[in-house]
Amino acid sequence: MKNLKNALLLKQLYQLKQLGYKYTSVSAYKEEEPNFTLPNTLEALKKQAMECHLCTLSKSRQKVVFGEGNPHATLMFVGDTPSSSDDGIGHIFTGRTGDLLTKMLENVLELTRDDIYITNILKCRALDTQMPSAAHAHTCHPYLLKEIALIKPKFIITLGTLAYQYLTGDDSPIENVRGTLHQQDNYTIIPTYHPNHLLRNPSSKKEVFEDLLKIKDLIHK
Repeated sequence: MKNLKNALLLKQLYQLKQLGYKYTSVSAYKEEEPNFTLPNTLEALKKQAMECHLCTLSKSRQKVVFGEGNPHATLMFVGDTPSSSDDGIGHIFTGRTGDLLTKMLENVLELTRDDIYITNILKCRALDTQMPSAAHAHTCHPYLLKEIALIKPKFIITLGTLAYQYLTGDDSPIENVRGTLHQQDNYTIIPTYHPNHLLRNPSSKKEVFEDLLKIKDLIHK
């Protein structure tokens, strides 16, 4: 790129010399800086995410799975990665995992999915044989932070270890931090188990029930 700039500048100087110029105030060739700012609406942000090819997960995905729900939600849920069901239809928290999350919302928090906003750390699913890396998560991180900035939730429920660790930078295992409150910027993070964990370990439902009761008390204060 530097050689190209020099070549364009030299060509411009030769052209001026042929016109009789001995001195000139001509400015050097300047490349326009790319615009890395993210859109300021959820609709535009989603559109940009749908066209994202910044990491290798864009090659393995079927569909980008962006966040969904109330754009003015007080309560936001953050999971880890799209499921195979999500990837196939392009919607978040579908299948058995989504059904369980919906029951958690309705039966304990007395909320519907239209009352909250839910998203993931990653917007694309990896292949079953591919483990999402830290690089993948960091590539998607600006999308998540922008979603938070636009929605302005008071409380963020992180579902599972990955969501908690990538959002807070704390590498504590989820079993040690679930149900605790973590103030960050203008919102409070409350980690709990991911619905996938509950499908594999039904005995953990009691702990999640306790976490959700704590959340219910907070959002109604």
